Amino acid sequence: MEETIGVTETAPIPQQRGEQLLDHAVRYTEERHWDVFAGTWLEHAEGRELCSCGAADCAAPGAHAAVKDWAAVATGSAVQVRRVWGKRPDASILLPTGRTFDALDVPDTAGFLALARLERMQRTLGPVTLTPGHRMLFFVLPGAAAKVPDMVRRFGWSPSAIDLKVRGEGEYVAAPPTRVGGRGVVQWARRPTPANRWLPDTDELIDALAYACGREAAAERARRSA
Repeated sequence: MEETIGVTETAPIPQQRGEQLLDHAVRYTEERHWDVFAGTWLEHAEGRELCSCGAADCAAPGAHAAVKDWAAVATGSAVQVRRVWGKRPDASILLPTGRTFDALDVPDTAGFLALARLERMQRTLGPVTLTPGHRMLFFVLPGAAAKVPDMVRRFGWSPSAIDLKVRGEGEYVAAPPTRVGGRGVVQWARRPTPANRWLPDTDELIDALAYACGREAAAERARRSA
């Protein structure tokens, strides 16, 4: 899998190729036992990259579900994955949340701060993605959506005041190396390894994430009032 991005360094952005997508999708099913499904893809027309969905104002070109019943077609079968990407090798790789993992979704500035803090405290970390939309997603055990609001309040923050979202049941995330048209490539800030096969629970990360998001919210208020 592609190189991890360090807290203070920038990794090269990999090019998206059909072979890479198929290989990564298979490894997600075989090595992590994650369900995956193929999303939209990018098409070239008149010197531009357009989403296969055909919408000129697509919010995530080449990186969203292509069908309404995506939850039903998500599969953990490597055989099925090879069949699907064999037909559409440039399709994005999407992972349903709420099954084997949820994702805590924060701005990347807060995410890198939290990541450094969690490493100093030697906390258990699962995989973490960095999106071209400047978001970081921390993979945790399922069930985060029901816990996070009360946990955030316990640390003195209002859930509506900080930018900390949960991707859980009925949602999905884009997996590396999916490319979002005009923005860049989804990458790993902390890649999947045998050492992080067992995911942390939300309560192992939420204090650092809430603190980092709270600082980000305070800094944004200060910028607006300046």
